[in-house]
Amino acid sequence: MDFMLEEELIDLMTFCLQNPKSSEIPEKHKRITEIGHELYADGGLDALENFFFVLKNRIVEEIEKDPSPMRSLWNGLTDEWQY
Repeated sequence: MDFMLEEELIDLMTFCLQNPKSSEIPEKHKRITEIGHELYADGGLDALENFFFVLKNRIVEEIEKDPSPMRSLWNGLTDEWQY
């Protein structure tokens, strides 16, 4: 399951970074948030941190854009995650 979620997040975040004016952005952001809920429910804060670390490294390497601003989409899942 983790591998499938990781790939889906890569696709979603890459799309958002490459198409910032797309009308699909709110839908993509909603799905990113939903996946964050799934990750947190399954593995807590560590899962969020580990996933985002991997996502950031892959996306920066693949398209040379930083997905860090999208970390805020997971705000509110826990008081410990505030970006």
